[in-house]
Amino acid sequence: MVDMIILSYAQNEELKLMTENCIHSLVASEDPEHIQFNIIVIESEKGIAPYQYENTTTVYPDEIFGYHRYMNIGINMTSSPYVCLCNNDLIFHSLWATEILKAFSKYYDLSSASPYCSIHHKKMGFNMNNGIYPGYRIRYEVAGWCIFMKRDILLTTGKLDENYEFWCADNDYANTLYVLRIGHALISTSIVDHLESQTLNSQTQERQDELTSEEFFYYEKKWNLRLGTDWEKFS
Repeated sequence: MVDMIILSYAQNEELKLMTENCIHSLVASEDPEHIQFNIIVIESEKGIAPYQYENTTTVYPDEIFGYHRYMNIGINMTSSPYVCLCNNDLIFHSLWATEILKAFSKYYDLSSASPYCSIHHKKMGFNMNNGIYPGYRIRYEVAGWCIFMKRDILLTTGKLDENYEFWCADNDYANTLYVLRIGHALISTSIVDHLESQTLNSQTQERQDELTSEEFFYYEKKWNLRLGTDWEKFS
């Protein structure tokens, strides 16, 4: 069983359909006799409550939005050995989870992974179906839109830092793994395509600024002391 936590903001029919397409591709991606998904959708659009996306448990938190805050809600609702943190602008390809679990089985020191995006990662110099790429660089080895982890790493890292409302959440996760020496890699045989910030781009410029500006100041203050200038490699 893999717990899938998907954040959604179905402000309109187009964004709702994007979440539905994400879920449909996920359900179709694996044989349920081999891998089952427990899908939790954390929906920010309260206006469609109590709507339940098919094959999911859909929840509408009372808490104000925060990327890590909402991910922690999903994590706290679940208990499987593996948990995957996802945006809703994803398309899952066949056997993507199988390939990550194979890598976890083969590399004993690997506890966190991201799948390969055929739209994005080729432009970053990674080849599909070319093994694993260990590392902690954002948008390179760490694809913040889809992070697959062994749940037990949370015993070491603690819960996700809820000071991040939206931006820099993946940077913080990468730095945490790096400092604690928890292995992470991009799995080039696991394909999940990212449609690039569809929900964020639908917001007004003012709202985008609210979601992104203050995060950088907190991030720099938190990690400058721990890593010195070394934190810049993950930005």
